[in-house]
Amino acid sequence: MSPMHTLEFQHYAALFLAALVAGFVDAIAGGGGIITLPALMAVGLPPHLVLGTNKLQACFGSAMATWRYAGRGLMEIRKMGLLIACTALGAAAGTLTIQHLSQEVLRHIMVVLLLVLFIYTCLARDFGGVHKPHRIPHHVFAVLFGLLLGFYDGFFGPGTGTFWTVAFVVLAGLDLRRATGHTKVVNFTSNLVALVFFLAAGQVLLLVGLLMGVGQALGAFLGAHLVLHRGIRFIRVFFLGVVALTLARLLYTTYLR
Repeated sequence: MSPMHTLEFQHYAALFLAALVAGFVDAIAGGGGIITLPALMAVGLPPHLVLGTNKLQACFGSAMATWRYAGRGLMEIRKMGLLIACTALGAAAGTLTIQHLSQEVLRHIMVVLLLVLFIYTCLARDFGGVHKPHRIPHHVFAVLFGLLLGFYDGFFGPGTGTFWTVAFVVLAGLDLRRATGHTKVVNFTSNLVALVFFLAAGQVLLLVGLLMGVGQALGAFLGAHLVLHRGIRFIRVFFLGVVALTLARLLYTTYLR
C-alpha cells in the first residue's frame, strides 16, 4: 500500500524537471541519483520514502536507456545472464540490510573511490576509446561486481552507474559506448529488484514516482540519442563532468555541511 503524502503543485513540477535532467545525465554517464535524491529530500519526504520513490522513477529511465541501447546493438543481454543474476541478488541483499548499516560509512568510502576514479580517468587519455581484452574472467567479473555494485545500489545508490562504467571499461575491456549500454542493463536490474522490496514495505509514493518516471524516460531517451550520435570524446568529457559534480556534492554533504 502506497503511503499518503501531500505535496504542492510546484513540488510536482520541480520533481518532474529534476527527473528529466537526471534521466538525461544518467543515460550518458550515470549519476542521475545525485540529482533526484536531493530533490526528493528537498520537498520534505522522509528518508525511507525518498529511497523507495527514487527507485520507482529510476526504473523508467534505466528501462528507456536499455531499450535504446539494445536497439543499436550496444549490448548482448543473452550473454549477461550471470551478471544480471548476481546484480539482482546483490540488490536484494542491499535493500534488505539498508536499515541495519550506516549510510555514513558508505558515504565516506564512496568519496574516496570517486576521487580515485576521477584522477584515473583524467590521466588515462585512452579511457574507453577502444575495445580491449578482458582483464579478469567473465564469470569472476559477473560475480564480484554483480554482488558488490548490486548491493550498493540496493543499499544507497548514487554513483552506481559511474562505478559500473569504469568497471566495464577498465576490467571488461569495453569502449565507453558499450560500457554505457551494459551499465543501463545492470542499473535497471538493481533498480527493479530494490523497488520490489520497497513496494512490499509500503515505502513508495506511487504518484510522485510515476510522474518523475515520465521525466526520467524522456530524459533518458534524449541522453541515449546523444550517446548514439556523438563520439567517444563527447561521452568521456560528459562522464568526467558528472563524476566531478558528484564528488563535489559528496565532499560538501559529508565533510562541510
